[in-house]
Amino acid sequence: MRPAWSVLLLTTLIGAGQGLFLALFGAEVFGMGGSTLFVPGAAAALALLGAGLVASFFHLGRPERAWRSAAKWRTSWLSREVIVLPAFMAVVLAWGVAHKLGEPTLALGTAGVVLALALFVCTGMIYACLPFLQEWRTPLTIVNFALLGSASGLTAAAALAAWLHAPLARPFVAAALAVGALAYLGRLAALARNTRLRPKSTLATAIGVKHPRIVQIAQGAMGGSFNTREFFHRRPREAVRAVRWALLVLVFPVPALVLLSGKYSAPVLGAAFILQYAGLLAERWYFFAEAKHPQNLYYQAIA
Repeated sequence: MRPAWSVLLLTTLIGAGQGLFLALFGAEVFGMGGSTLFVPGAAAALALLGAGLVASFFHLGRPERAWRSAAKWRTSWLSREVIVLPAFMAVVLAWGVAHKLGEPTLALGTAGVVLALALFVCTGMIYACLPFLQEWRTPLTIVNFALLGSASGLTAAAALAAWLHAPLARPFVAAALAVGALAYLGRLAALARNTRLRPKSTLATAIGVKHPRIVQIAQGAMGGSFNTREFFHRRPREAVRAVRWALLVLVFPVPALVLLSGKYSAPVLGAAFILQYAGLLAERWYFFAEAKHPQNLYYQAIA
């Protein structure tokens, strides 16, 4: 599949925003932190979520009709995501305002946790529900979206805490390392699974011709088409291999080394978040590029 930058930014930014809110509310539940951290933290989570939402509009052919994307909520996971995301943003905003005013926040925080988890499920199921893309059709898709988003959010929370509430930096770093290790293992499991996959379709089933030997020698057109543009990344194998190595190095090992350095300053932990986010962009690009759409069996001369 062709990775679209708008979708890469959407899924990684909102994942980090969800993880950041979960980290902050977890600290609140355990009686750590206060409004000096939670109010700016809620603003940071909203900034990440809002940036992801803005990025998603660049994926629309007619942005003015974006509201229609919520119309099929009974059957479409995309429509459900479109509904849950702004609802979650509204709750995060209300939670931050309640902290600012000194009002009770437990109910709002609990609602935010439910919506954050629901958003992870909706985003993951957009891809995991597609039976013809074996690389995505696995529970690991949802698990990895949730774990990777939570890990990046915890790293962001550690950087915020180092800046605004230093005693919480160390606990957030420990949590970021634990969840990051789980996320890394989950992504490695998905990579190992996908390398063992074998296509269920063949060139014969793609064109409906039963013959033991079929060879394609031309696409049948002078130039490209929507199919050849949208369902294949058109990058050389060397580039794909480089992105795979980038995700393997940056998603956890390098940020973990920074977190384990023992330097709990905001610049150091902020650098860890930036490095990890770069790894998440590589991971999400590879997530899309790795998926082999069955239609490329027919268009393989171009792909």
